[in-house]
Amino acid sequence: MSSIVQDAPNALVQALAEYAGYHREKRNILTHFFGIPLIVFGVQVLLAHAGFVVAGMYVSALWFVTALACLYYLRLELAMGAVMAVWLLPMGYLAQMLSNAVQTAGHSGVVWGVGLFVMGWILQFIGHYFEGKKPAFVDDLIGLAIGPLFVAAELLFLCGLRRELEAKVVAIAGPTHVRVF
Repeated sequence: MSSIVQDAPNALVQALAEYAGYHREKRNILTHFFGIPLIVFGVQVLLAHAGFVVAGMYVSALWFVTALACLYYLRLELAMGAVMAVWLLPMGYLAQMLSNAVQTAGHSGVVWGVGLFVMGWILQFIGHYFEGKKPAFVDDLIGLAIGPLFVAAELLFLCGLRRELEAKVVAIAGPTHVRVF
């Protein structure tokens, strides 16, 4: 995915199509609908425990990383960046609340974050077993950032939205299917 040119008008299509090339099996895509949100939420819970002081105020790393991710998605395309912000910001708020509640109860939110993260990856690897291909991030780490965007786009496609974008992605990556062993 290193061929993605961030300033090109088709950067979103390129990013999604390259990622989709590893995800054409429908059961794999289904596992990603659950696995990727679990991974993202787990990472957000973990990031809620780390932070730094800015102008005398503590800021969790969760908000810094989430803002960077949203800016990356906005740079690919404003509309999809807005969709991602509407997903990631409330999820970040819930992660921060969970982290705070668990800490207030005297427990470690790290266990929650790691547990969610591991459950998400188990689902991912089950999906890639169905696909018969390795995960996209193995060839390019940017796949870790494109995964949540792919899930959001696939959800929009299922709802009948962004048909032109879907057609462009399918033209490059190929149609989805169910793999028969």
